[in-house]
Amino acid sequence: MIDRPLDLVVRARSAVLPGGVRPADVGVRDGRVAVVAGIGTADAAETVDLADDEVLMPGLVDTHVHVNEPGRTDWEGFASATRAAAAGGVTTIVDMPLNSIPPTVDVAALEAKRSAALSAGLHVDVGFWGGLVPGNLPQLAPLHAAGVMGVKCFLLPSGVEEFPPVSAAQLRAGLDVLAGLGALTLVHAEDGSVVRAAPSGPRYADFLASRPPAAEVAAVRTLVDAAERSGARVHVVHVSSADVLELISDARLRGVGITAETCPHYLTLSSAEVPDGATAYKCCPPIRDADNRDRLWAGLLHGVLDVVVSDHSPSPPGVKELGSGDFGAAWGGISSLQLGLALVWTEARRRGIGLDRVVRWMSEGPADLVGLGRKGRIAVGADADLVRFAPEETFTVDPAALHHRHPLTPYAGRTLSGVVRGTWLRGEDAPGDLPRGALLRR
Repeated sequence: MIDRPLDLVVRARSAVLPGGVRPADVGVRDGRVAVVAGIGTADAAETVDLADDEVLMPGLVDTHVHVNEPGRTDWEGFASATRAAAAGGVTTIVDMPLNSIPPTVDVAALEAKRSAALSAGLHVDVGFWGGLVPGNLPQLAPLHAAGVMGVKCFLLPSGVEEFPPVSAAQLRAGLDVLAGLGALTLVHAEDGSVVRAAPSGPRYADFLASRPPAAEVAAVRTLVDAAERSGARVHVVHVSSADVLELISDARLRGVGITAETCPHYLTLSSAEVPDGATAYKCCPPIRDADNRDRLWAGLLHGVLDVVVSDHSPSPPGVKELGSGDFGAAWGGISSLQLGLALVWTEARRRGIGLDRVVRWMSEGPADLVGLGRKGRIAVGADADLVRFAPEETFTVDPAALHHRHPLTPYAGRTLSGVVRGTWLRGEDAPGDLPRGALLRR
């Protein structure tokens, strides 16, 4: 029984709920979902009727975002990143531990980042990853106790000297500690020795050859072996090569606690469409061919890949376009925080995949990955993070309409399906006049 009036009812002829897609009234009280009822049965001080072409869905949870503040706020900052997130239907992000100065490899750095986030103003909720780097094993337990969602490491140079990679032995030592904490470990799984031995050059074909699938395969083998020995929970970030899917699947069958993600650029782009000199397409690992893209979609559909997240990794034009279109010199990262939902939905729709699957991969799945049970779903008790989405409406990507600090995008001019017409963060409009985002702890 409802003891107090609801603050808001969102009435939807189509709502993506944990049990399927159906009409519903979603009632909100004190920032949380209080009622999920039949359409037309709930009353509140404010009622929003969604249009016939709109779907109500939970806010996205993006667990792979490089905000870069403090230290590289000229690359991206919390104010601009979270405004872009809200505009794209993302209501929760988890910030990566590198690219900021200092990197989040101890509690002091974590507190500096939290302070910077609060000072900047947040339009969505924000959690944080810690980092595993050589020499910081004693810092892992304090970071875990301070509420990071887990820790991330690299198996080859990260691109910034403040966040060096770990060796296979250092990975094993880190996993031994993290297994005892019950902490999740994220791994950038490319093998440094394979990459160093590969050719390199300025063209896209050269860059693609310099980060071969064999580098991902070798690194995932190293990770699976270390996880199997330690019993740690591990997660492979931004899988670009479908060659690793069988390794991940086989490891799970043996009881290894391993999950994996991929990203919108690997699901929507192919190497054949990347022009030489167009370094807006550069990301690490790289975009591969169309057959590989199809195999990644199959990996999602069969549950080998668990989630889809952005790997939003922006940089200023002078860094992204370094070397006048030299793929070997330019920064590797694609900014898609505001576009991820439309990108994935456009391709999923073309493949006959329903919006409920997309929500599982981009909302509920990432929330579950990091233990945020109140996020990523429309259910009683969950935060009222909601998106008003028009799946059939199309738009053309205009960089000037993006809220990222630097609106550089390989998607400029591309026509996409799915328009976010409104976002609620705990029942309030986002982005609104006042930043309403909160800091999250595990």
